[in-house]
Parts: sequence; structure tokens; C-alpha cells
Amino acid sequence: MLWTVLLLLVLLLLQTQLCVCLRELRSGGSSYLFSSSSSSSSSNATQQRLPGAIIIGVRKGGTRALLEMLNLHPDVEVAKAEVHYFNVEEHYRRGLAWYRATMPFTMLSQLTVEKTPGYFAAPQVPARVWDMNPAVRLLLIVRDPAERLVSDYTQVLHNRLTRLKPYQPLEELLLHNGHINPGYKALQRSLYHQHLARWLEVFPREQIHVVDGDALIRDPFPELRKAERFLDLPPRISPSNFYYNTTKGFYCLLSAGHDKCLDESKGRPHAPLSARAFRKLCHYFREPNKLFFEMVERSFSWC
Repeated sequence: MLWTVLLLLVLLLLQTQLCVCLRELRSGGSSYLFSSSSSSSSSNATQQRLPGAIIIGVRKGGTRALLEMLNLHPDVEVAKAEVHYFNVEEHYRRGLAWYRATMPFTMLSQLTVEKTPGYFAAPQVPARVWDMNPAVRLLLIVRDPAERLVSDYTQVLHNRLTRLKPYQPLEELLLHNGHINPGYKALQRSLYHQHLARWLEVFPREQIHVVDGDALIRDPFPELRKAERFLDLPPRISPSNFYYNTTKGFYCLLSAGHDKCLDESKGRPHAPLSARAFRKLCHYFREPNKLFFEMVERSFSWC
């Protein structure tokens, strides 16, 4: 009787291991990349794994801050750079083995997180992410779309000036004959309901967690606790991991006695925009914002 029980346990263990291997093969091909220290499949062996969670956007919504804050958690490892795998054709053609090779080394118990804000507004991305892993968890951080647009322009302006290239004033791009120009790309990126609709055609709503980017800047901890729950992570991030830097004007991170602030591009003063033009912008976003609020079943204090 004892030998029968032991045999059943061994068979069950082998079946479980086989299921894990098959799942890895389906999601990333047969090219496993192990650390040089071990080729063991034990929980202590590190390996590059496809992400279990992706921050999909929005651009200039606080994605870098969210990634760095999640990285405070001991069970999370993050890709340090934006990979742009699903939205850049040259990268996507390289396949999942290439994508996996851009990920950090993790233990089996850890969660790999990638962030590329360009994913959110790219029409081809939702289906591609689903093909990689239908169970992947998606984080979408949003902020006031009018403020996001101005921040978007400010970043492009800074990059152009750094390369000594001219760029039109924001108001010239935003307004045409006194009316909002719907063709302006930065404005289109702020139409959250249009982009989210494409994701909801592929993923169920409960697989997409919406983070309030404005709240994350004002008080990071409550938003991080919600993200931990969504990602099924044990609560390890605490209020003591954050302190307000009065010089920079936003929260910085504390971990193991070391502090870290986001780089100087974060919190950069916005490019000028007249109060009149900003009011027009807020009015333009009023209806799109309502549609977005209905989709996510919550509202935000936006202009």
C-alpha cells in the first residue's frame, strides 16, 4: 500500500513538471536561457522568463515611477529598459527568444515585469500580447489627459532642442483656426477610451488594472498596495519605502538603507500653453473621459 502511494506521488510530480515545461514551450519556444551557475529547474535557479505582468501605458502617465516602485518588492524583477517588442516590427520579427533574452534573471517564485508605454495606443499589440500569454496581467497607469498631452509635448520639445532641431510651439500644433486639432498625435494618445476598447476586445476587464497616476504622485503607497493585490503579491511594500523630496517636488524611494529618485526628466516644467487653449483642451476631453470612466467603472478628478 505504501509503495502504491509513493508511486502515485512520483507520477503526480512528474505530471506537474511536464505541464510547466509544456507551458514554457508554448509561451517562448524551446530556447531556455539559464544562469551559468546552474541548469537545474529548482526554485533557487535563476532564468530569464517572459513577463508575467506588463505596464502597457500610458506614455507620460507615470510608467517609470510605477515600475521603480514595484521593483521595491522582493518578489519582483523588472526589465530595466523599454523593450518595444510588440509595437516595433523589427523587434517582433526576432521572436520570443529575443524578447525573453531582454528580461532579467529571476527565480521561479519571482514575477518578471516589463514596461513599454507605447503598447497602449498601438493597434496590433493586444493580440500579440495575448498570443504570448493569455494569462499575462496588464497594468495601465493614467493621468489627466490634458496634463499628459502637455507633458508629452514637453518631452518631444526637449529632445528636439537637445539635438538643436526646431519645433513648433504647442499651441500651433494643438489648435487649427481656433479649434482643437484632432489630428495631433499627442492628443490622440490621450483618448484613453479608444485605446482601451481595443484591449478589451482581446483581454477581460479583470486582467487590466488601472492605476491612478495623479494619486501615485501625491501619495504612492495606496496605489502600490492595490497593485500588489492585483499581481497576487504578498504585501511587502510599506509607507516607509517613500519619502517626499522637497527639492524635486515628488516622492523618492527608500530600500535597504538606499534612496533613489527618478531622473531629472521627471518633474520637468511644462512647456507654456495659454489658459484659453488649456480650457479648450479640457472641454474637448470631457466626453472621451466620461466614456473611459464608464469602461473602468471609476472616475478621476480631471479637468
